[in-house]
Parts: sequence; structure tokens; C-alpha cells
Amino acid sequence: MCRFFAVSRSGYYTFVKRMNRPERDAALAEAIWQQQKKCFHTYGCRRMWQWLKDSKGTYHNPKTILRVMKKYGLLAEIRRRKRWQRMGEQLHKYENLLNRDFHAETPNSKWVTDISYIKTKQGVL
Repeated sequence: MCRFFAVSRSGYYTFVKRMNRPERDAALAEAIWQQQKKCFHTYGCRRMWQWLKDSKGTYHNPKTILRVMKKYGLLAEIRRRKRWQRMGEQLHKYENLLNRDFHAETPNSKWVTDISYIKTKQGVL
């Protein structure tokens, strides 16, 4: 069978021996996963290293933390910044018909209003 799969006999037996051994980084990955759930996946490897050192009292090399986070897919989610834009510029573009001439000959011929933009969770109102 080893010849068919092109692996050495010693390589096969070391693999079999490793299969029954529990994962070395599983406990660390579980602690990192619990903290990532609490902090909404915002902790990177440096911040996670600091948190483990301060709160858990466990010391690991920062490169070990990075390796475990990569291996188990626990890296921080990078949030992109939204580009700054003026509030009403994209929504409405009307011509300036009055051109600051607010004096009206007859009542109800010129109407003027002030527009306020309010940011909410649903968007700009």
C-alpha cells in the first residue's frame, strides 16, 4: 500500500502515531475563538497576544498566536472605511432658481425652505 501511494513506510507510521494525538493548538484556538466571538472579530494577532497575556495569564510567542489564528481562520475582519461625502450632494441636484433674490412681488410666488440631513441606522433622512 505504501508503494501504491508513494509514501515511505516510516512516514506512514509516524502519520498513524500523530493521528491519535490530540491537536497541540486546540486549547489555544478555542480561547482565541471565544474572545473573537466576544469582540466581533476585531482583535488582530497583537491585540489577541496582549489579551491572552493580561487576562488569561498564558504567554505564547506572538508568531504562535498568528500561526494558530491563520490555521483556524480566526484572523480579524478588516473593516473598510467609508469615503467621506457631503450629505445632500448625491441625492438632490436642483438649480438655484432664486439666486438669493428672496423679495417676492406677490404672496406665494417664491417658497423657500431649509433642509436638514439626519443620519440614522437606515440611512440619511
